[in-house]
Amino acid sequence: MNFRFHSHEKKPYSFFLEYTEPFAKERLAEQLHEQVSTMKENRPVVLVCIGSDRSTGDSLGPLVGTFLEKNRPANMHVYGTLAKPVHALNLAETIHSIQTTHYRPLVIAIDACLGRLSSVGHVFFSEGPLAPGAGVQKELPAVGDFNIKAVVNVSGFMEMMILQNTRLHLVYELAELVADSFALLDTKLAAETTRTTISFTPRSI
Repeated sequence: MNFRFHSHEKKPYSFFLEYTEPFAKERLAEQLHEQVSTMKENRPVVLVCIGSDRSTGDSLGPLVGTFLEKNRPANMHVYGTLAKPVHALNLAETIHSIQTTHYRPLVIAIDACLGRLSSVGHVFFSEGPLAPGAGVQKELPAVGDFNIKAVVNVSGFMEMMILQNTRLHLVYELAELVADSFALLDTKLAAETTRTTISFTPRSI
């Protein structure tokens, strides 16, 4: 997606790292925490993990959702797992369900993408909605206040075939990094909730 800005406009937040960098999950978790904390304001955090288990490269989102679901996060709602993926056929329905189920949700969309050779193995965390399917010429509804994109392979000719022939090892490592970062975020949010509860506990007389 291409953005154009006027000189007086604020550039949207963005951050990226390579999955093999030292303390990658801690660094991503810190960035997630900084952005979520500034916008949360009692809004429920909703993760939309987009992709399909029928394509190796496109399975990153469902893998992230599955890893997170096993940890049972207390401070976020997860949509999209290997068992119940969120994909092109049910994305619009899922977005509608989120909007009707959660009041003013803070949505973070997660998906795999293709990119330059130098970007493969990188995770990009950005402000703004994700346009899923854009890399493979599909028109799907945009989703998210923030988005995370993990570059799983090189873009080029016959991109659906490229996704299907992407190494599972890389997809797994990227998915594990993203899921671990959200698990750390959940721990931080839980600690903040506990402190807030304690600070507002009335003293017994």
